[in-house]
Amino acid sequence: MTGAQRSRGTGARWSDDQVDRFLANLLRAGVIAAVVVGTVGGVLYLGSYGFQPADYRHFRGEPAYLRGVSSIVAGALALKSEAVVQLALLLLIATPVARVAFALAAFVLQRDRVYVVITLIVLALLLFSLFGGLPG
Repeated sequence: MTGAQRSRGTGARWSDDQVDRFLANLLRAGVIAAVVVGTVGGVLYLGSYGFQPADYRHFRGEPAYLRGVSSIVAGALALKSEAVVQLALLLLIATPVARVAFALAAFVLQRDRVYVVITLIVLALLLFSLFGGLPG
């Protein structure tokens, strides 16, 4: 039975074509949003720091406020250029994770148990790696 055949008769199930279109649009929107936010952040950054000489002798890591999602969003809303660029990177990272999460939802609606299990494993591995993995 194809996805289109499975989707007939119930409003809750999606066809394979609907899932493919939705996921393609999700990826496209995520990348476009990241590019727009990154461009704005880059312009703000160049406006603030574009004429400062680079100091390659000393490594300075990211400030503490750029290490948490809530503080990055707050900094971006305050138009701090570094936070805006960091938000663009978060959007870029979140896009494929959201794709896997929405694919999981689609497979649940399609009642495709094999793909639900596979997608759960992939999502778990993605989240495990994003949130630091094993302590070490």
